[in-house]
Amino acid sequence: MSHDLAPPRSRKQRAWLAENLVQGVAPERLVARLEQLGLAPAEAREEVEAARRHPLVQQGARNTRQLGELLSLLQSYTALHRQSGWHQRLERRQNLPPHEFLERYYFPNRPVVLQGMMNHWPALECWRPERLTERFGDVEVEIMSGRETDPGHDISPDRFRTRIRLGDFLHKLLTQGPSNDYYLTARNFALERSELRGMLDDVRPIPGYLRAPGPKDIRLWVGPAGTVTELHHDLNGHLFCQVSGRKRFKLIPIFEIASVYNQQRFWSAVDALRPDLERYPAYCEADILDVVLEPGEILFLPVGWWHWVHALDVSVSATFSCFDLPGKLPSWRIHASEQADPTTLTSA
Repeated sequence: MSHDLAPPRSRKQRAWLAENLVQGVAPERLVARLEQLGLAPAEAREEVEAARRHPLVQQGARNTRQLGELLSLLQSYTALHRQSGWHQRLERRQNLPPHEFLERYYFPNRPVVLQGMMNHWPALECWRPERLTERFGDVEVEIMSGRETDPGHDISPDRFRTRIRLGDFLHKLLTQGPSNDYYLTARNFALERSELRGMLDDVRPIPGYLRAPGPKDIRLWVGPAGTVTELHHDLNGHLFCQVSGRKRFKLIPIFEIASVYNQQRFWSAVDALRPDLERYPAYCEADILDVVLEPGEILFLPVGWWHWVHALDVSVSATFSCFDLPGKLPSWRIHASEQADPTTLTSA
């Protein structure tokens, strides 16, 4: 669609022509528009043709076509997903055998809630906030604090790092009520601290699902009721293990990226709880699965699936991505082109 502008014959006009040509507007429509603005027909055709021949415009047009093909492919996946009925259900499976998990959920990249897998974990008792205070209350940990001062705290987290005794932090969780202001998150790398390594003894392997985890394979999440992680996707698939308290998730398939307005790395611009549908109208087309994860349940979050998370209670969670599979596990690379080597430059 062409832009309703009246550009002068200037750099602004050339930019207007380039933008419209890259978006696929027919050259004859642009010629007609320039004629309406007072250019002679021959001059209008010359302006449009000069813009069309520019190498950057030609490359931009190719990129736009490729993007259109990609979006069409994703729309096909969305249509198939809806026809299958999986857009309306999230299964809960008790003691699911590993081979069925892989065939029905992991390889199709489909979420599922797993039950019974954590029943033998000492963590269900030992990671309750009261017990953590008894065991590790004097250990100093890093948390994210002051999050409510800036809605962009998830995008620029380093400004919110602070240190506190674990016992003091847990006391705040248990006495100060719901809050999104402070949170011990995966970015705080708590279980990599030698003083907290004893917590790893409270986790048990899940044969056929996870390899034996090391300190860097587990990410810990501890926070009050009210903590929110805004809509985003992760770079890898993982098992989200709810140890204590409850969390609510909103899940959107990986291939519905056009509905979530992915404007900054792996974050969506949409507030999933109160979406502004005037600014983000396509969000109303997203297929959203809404689920509350209970203590002792595990949510398989497939690679790239969009999710929004809200703690309904004081909550302790852990995530694992060390799946018991051969070879390199799939990941969603962000800005892969930044890591690519330049092509060889040859003389023309």
